[in-house]
Amino acid sequence: MYVCNSPDVTFEEHWKRSKSSRKMANLVEATSQQQFEDFLAKAGKCLTVVHFQAEWAPQCAQMNEVMAELAKEHTHTTFIKLEAEAVPELSEKYEIASVPTFLLFKSGEKVDRLDGAHAPELTKKIQRLAVSSGPQDGGQGPPADDMNQRLKKLLNAAPCMLFMKGSAQEPRCGFSRQIVALLKENNIQFSSFDILSDEEVRQALKTYSNWPTYPQLYANGELVGGLDIVKELAESGELENTCPKSVTLEHRLKSLINQGSVMLFMKGNKEEAKCGFSRQTLEILNNTGVPYDTFDILQDEEVRQGLKTYSNWPTYPQLYVKGDLIGGLDILKELKESGELVSVLKGE
Repeated sequence: MYVCNSPDVTFEEHWKRSKSSRKMANLVEATSQQQFEDFLAKAGKCLTVVHFQAEWAPQCAQMNEVMAELAKEHTHTTFIKLEAEAVPELSEKYEIASVPTFLLFKSGEKVDRLDGAHAPELTKKIQRLAVSSGPQDGGQGPPADDMNQRLKKLLNAAPCMLFMKGSAQEPRCGFSRQIVALLKENNIQFSSFDILSDEEVRQALKTYSNWPTYPQLYANGELVGGLDIVKELAESGELENTCPKSVTLEHRLKSLINQGSVMLFMKGNKEEAKCGFSRQTLEILNNTGVPYDTFDILQDEEVRQGLKTYSNWPTYPQLYVKGDLIGGLDILKELKESGELVSVLKGE
């Protein structure tokens, strides 16, 4: 494998040498932020998969083999290897805390992420996102009914839901930043969803709501509107009447904990865990056959911090049964080993 260590090697020279070495022009390695940005620009609207790796990690070597096979199948998708420690500015920008981590881009914008060596999940994400990326793809997205159900669930995840670019703590565009400021100035309690983290939701919600831009604000599952509408409501004093009355954090946490008989507060969701501990917890719960609901604490910083204090349990995931805290992954493992887990989940 060719590795470009010289800053004098141009992007085009690196591309040609990578092609010669790998025999696949869509599987390349970037050794600097500039090369990374050049590859991203060259890919255009096509899907780009970036593997933040470390040579010392055997999981990364395994996933590089997976990437090589995927590159053969998805010839219009660009696959980039990137040594995480060699590009600290990028690792910091994209919050790379462990390797392997995969970021997926379209038109230079991050649309999805996968933490860990999970070949099936990576394959699934690439197959889904590559659908509209190149002429080789002619498949369809998820069935409309399934997506509509998912959207309804998201819209009703909190009394006031904001679909935006980034999070309330870190907006990723000026419009999102302005609407967050307006909601906070008017003491509106809200949850948010980062549409940059899910391309399916981002596209489907525009059709579902018949509202083509973001941010979008919803109250009790109904569309309020975008930034201009929220500005008008704030200026007229109607915003606080349009959005549900604020409730205390404690009241909200109690409602969330009792939202289902078995509630798991985790990083990610049932379809995509965002950390190893959450992933292991899902595997254990799935093997019990007992139904459960989840809440993604990465989507709501207020809940994420507040629940740790409320439960006096400093880490995630956290599992609750009928409103009572059971514990985290270690507790679940102990209950599984003792044969008590199913009974506990059923509240027996």
